[in-house]
Amino acid sequence: MRIKAFIAGCAGTRLSQVEREFYTEHRPWGFILFGRNVETRDQLGALVDELRSCVGHDRVPVLIDQEGGRVRRLRPPHWPDYPAGCLFGEIYERNREEGLRLAWLQSRLMACDLLQCGINVDCLPVLDVPVPGGHDVIGDRAYSTNPAIVCEIGMVAAQGLLDGGILPVIKHIPGHGRAGADSHKSLPVVDTDIETLGKTDFLPFRALRQMPLAMTAHVVYNAIDPESPATTSSRVIGDTIRTQIGFEGLLMSDDLSMQALSGDFSQRTKSAFAAGCDVVLHCNGEMEEMQEVAEATPGLDGVALERAERAMARLDEYKKCDEQALREEFQELRANIG
Repeated sequence: MRIKAFIAGCAGTRLSQVEREFYTEHRPWGFILFGRNVETRDQLGALVDELRSCVGHDRVPVLIDQEGGRVRRLRPPHWPDYPAGCLFGEIYERNREEGLRLAWLQSRLMACDLLQCGINVDCLPVLDVPVPGGHDVIGDRAYSTNPAIVCEIGMVAAQGLLDGGILPVIKHIPGHGRAGADSHKSLPVVDTDIETLGKTDFLPFRALRQMPLAMTAHVVYNAIDPESPATTSSRVIGDTIRTQIGFEGLLMSDDLSMQALSGDFSQRTKSAFAAGCDVVLHCNGEMEEMQEVAEATPGLDGVALERAERAMARLDEYKKCDEQALREEFQELRANIG
């Protein structure tokens, strides 16, 4: 049976029999983990093994949001504490080299943490550029309000993950920073003209357009398509993401269960694929919702399959490191910065 073009969550720290049967039947392309799935290193590694066994091969993408700051699924005491992305921008403003080095180190060390548990995809870097009046759902997760700085820090953060054998996911393409609402709860609408968006919001995504994976923004851009958010807009995906930005990698939707989207889960799924998403993401582990998504999801084939295979091949860019030396350097840099 073919792999299906969706990424699924799960409910708890171990799989239920119903979940095992569902994943084995529908064979999602990947899985995503949240805090509800995490207790200890051993438990998490066992869960990842369980998920992969359902699909039947070892290179199944297993995703997590491990950014640092308030968005991190692996937390003390079992994992190190990492700061939010805004710290790197603040340091960069005082000392460019230190800001970039610290951002790379954090990503490289988080890659060590993830790899030890069998996780191979991190939903990082956040390339959104906040503006005054924007909702704080992005806030301190962003590297800077200066798009040029976001480009530089985003690049080294992504490279740190790739060097550590983890695939980065650039998000939220083509930009969530201007959104005046939290797309988890309602649909944000951006009224900014296309020329301004091109010089600001889109700039970091264009700079990182060669990255293997990207996640859409559930945001309406009135200057491009006033009817549909990026995730379900063929104009935003075709004209902006694929053409103006030039992203050629695998494009996944943001979570289909977020309230920014309308319609039932079958409609949401079909709309995202019709707009040009390669893969859809469903996060909350609710079985009834997952069933609807799975039934509406096609097999992963054609151009989408080629993009997925190219993405997974980049896991081979892994470079060995002296982890202890890097951790010591990271702590020393942080201590010196204050």
